[in-house]
Amino acid sequence: MTSPTEDTARVFIVDDHALFRRGVRAELEGPAARGVTVVGEAGSVGEAIAGIGHYRPDVVLLDVHMPDGGGAAVLARTRTEYPDVVFLALSVSDAAEDVISVIRAGARGYVTKTISGRDLADAVVRVKAGDPVFSPRLAGFVLDAFADRPGAAPPVDPEVDQLTRRERDVLRLLARGYAYKEIAAELVISVKTVETHVSSVLRKTQSSNRHELSRWASDRRLV
Repeated sequence: MTSPTEDTARVFIVDDHALFRRGVRAELEGPAARGVTVVGEAGSVGEAIAGIGHYRPDVVLLDVHMPDGGGAAVLARTRTEYPDVVFLALSVSDAAEDVISVIRAGARGYVTKTISGRDLADAVVRVKAGDPVFSPRLAGFVLDAFADRPGAAPPVDPEVDQLTRRERDVLRLLARGYAYKEIAAELVISVKTVETHVSSVLRKTQSSNRHELSRWASDRRLV
């Protein structure tokens, strides 16, 4: 285990799989990893919030998907209270929406679980120093989402962020003129589920009909 010094990055691991947490800890405490020390770990959102408050780590390695809310929930409940803590997403997912949502929530970087122990330690040191860090193919998602150019998503839009991933999928297709049956076939869900998502989107966007929804989506460059 790396001996803590002033320059050592103190790391807290958040993942709901205990076996994976042990593997990450072993990698970061191994001889190939330098400049980091693991101070604690958590397997749920509640444990993560308590652990971050207790240990005050420099860097939190944060899983994106967990049964009780995932990385975004941890960020929402700790970012303001602990502004000096830096979050680095570590996930099996390389989906663009996962990357963009967690960066919008406040993570400083995003790497996938295929990363080597040495590269992960390097990523931790870099985000602690203030650098954004992404696995190679993921950086393009962030550039596309945050760039100020036609077709790009707005940098931060709480109204969009309140929609679930599936609700955004339904909204995009609806705004493109798809019928409910076509949306259901495209997303491999039932028409009833489509209707439920549309009702939720109408309520969240305070729209009263399909035309208003389409205009709402177009104004936010979702289509």
